[in-house]
Amino acid sequence: MEINTRRRWFDKVAVLSAAAIGAPRLFARQSPSAAAETPRRRGSNHIHDGIYYFSGTGSNDGYPKDDHVTVTDPFEKHVTRTMDALKKSLESAGCTMDSILHLEVFLCLPLADGVPMPTGKARFDAHKAQYDALNKIYRTYFSPGKAPSRACMALEWIPGDSLIEIVGSARVVA
Repeated sequence: MEINTRRRWFDKVAVLSAAAIGAPRLFARQSPSAAAETPRRRGSNHIHDGIYYFSGTGSNDGYPKDDHVTVTDPFEKHVTRTMDALKKSLESAGCTMDSILHLEVFLCLPLADGVPMPTGKARFDAHKAQYDALNKIYRTYFSPGKAPSRACMALEWIPGDSLIEIVGSARVVA
C-alpha cells in the first residue's frame, strides 16, 4: 500500500510540474509567422509551404451540370476533360502542368445498365486499353521530359459518373 501512495504522490508532482512548465507555452500567443503557414483551402484542395495539394479531379469537374459526361461516353473524352480540369485547377493555384510533383490516377470500367462487365482476361484487356488510351493523351499535357511521377490504379467505381480521377501535388511557381 505504501508503494502505491508514493507512486500517486510522484505522479501528482510530475503532472503539476509539467503543467507549470508547459502552461506559458500552451497559452502563449502564436507568432505571425506561424499563422502565415496555415494552409489556404479551396474545397479539398489547398496550398501549404508552397505545395498545392489537389484531390478528386474528375471528368465533370468545372463543367456545368448540363455538360456532364456519363460512364457510357468514350474513355478518351473522360481523360481529356479530366486533364483540362486539372490544368485549370493548377493554373488557378499558381502552378503549371510541368510543376506537378506526383499524381495518382484512378481508372474504372463503366458500370451501367446495358454495358456488360468483362471478366477474366477480357477485364484485364479492357483495363489495359484504358491505360494505353490514358498514356496517349496524358503525354500531350507535359513538356518533353517533364511528366511527373505517377501511380495508376484500376478501381471498381469512381463517384460522379467519371471513369478517371486524379489526386496529386504541384509546386507553386507564381
